Amino acid sequence: MDENKTFEEVLLNGNPEELNELKRWLFEENIRLCAKQKELNEFHEKFLKERIQFTEEMKTINLRNLNERKRLKDEETFFDKKMEILKNGFAQLEYDRKAFEKEKASYRRDNVRDDFEESFEIESMLFAGVNNMLALKKRYRDLLKIFHPDNLCGDNAMVAAINREYEKIKKNYDYPFRTVK
Repeated sequence: MDENKTFEEVLLNGNPEELNELKRWLFEENIRLCAKQKELNEFHEKFLKERIQFTEEMKTINLRNLNERKRLKDEETFFDKKMEILKNGFAQLEYDRKAFEKEKASYRRDNVRDDFEESFEIESMLFAGVNNMLALKKRYRDLLKIFHPDNLCGDNAMVAAINREYEKIKKNYDYPFRTVK
């Protein structure tokens, strides 16, 4: 087929050889277009499948996102409730501490005299039965071993009471020549 002739000219005025060539070209072009059409349909089907898959994935992601937001909201609510409980607990502890301090101060005011009398009885009992200076020293050392503050059951107040009582009783057993200088 001559390149300068148009399709219409060959169709109207063409010889049989040109018409056969045109027919062959149209056949090849038709096969090519059918292949392209088939390829286009495959791409279209693939696109639709991917679109459906994408839509499903988006639904799944949105559902997961919604569930995560709900879970976070629930956790935030739970945290706020726990924080409120802690705040109330600390407020109650502070209130109880103040009430205890008031009660302690009131108890001390009311029972100072009783404590003094009770400590006097305890002090006098510490050295009960001691009748000479050697027994007094031995009892003093034994009591200090028991009540020394470094020991497990040690107590500073008790050691002070033992020392006071020891000094008081020691004066009874002090020999006259020791007091003269």
